[in-house]
Amino acid sequence: MTMVIHQPRVAWDGARAFVRAAGSPHSEAFAARVLRRLGSETYGHFADTRQRLLTALVETGGDRYAADVEAGKWRVRLEDLLRTRPDLTDEIVGLTNEAFEI
Repeated sequence: MTMVIHQPRVAWDGARAFVRAAGSPHSEAFAARVLRRLGSETYGHFADTRQRLLTALVETGGDRYAADVEAGKWRVRLEDLLRTRPDLTDEIVGLTNEAFEI
């Protein structure tokens, strides 16, 4: 049986998970996995997301808006990555599952 991957769903789930991981106390360990599996460009985006989330936390006291904006950016980023590099699907799904376990 052939398994069909719905890339928009993978991207959306990944986006939510990556933002959750970026805002967690375990972000450094997750960032290292992102670097190892998806490369330095995606790692840089993850570091930028963490910084924006921390800045928003200080400035607003925890307004959810920043996390929602970051999730939207990650959805597009991951969807583009899946479109150009479908071979990374398993890596993104794996990172998504790991992030939800944090």
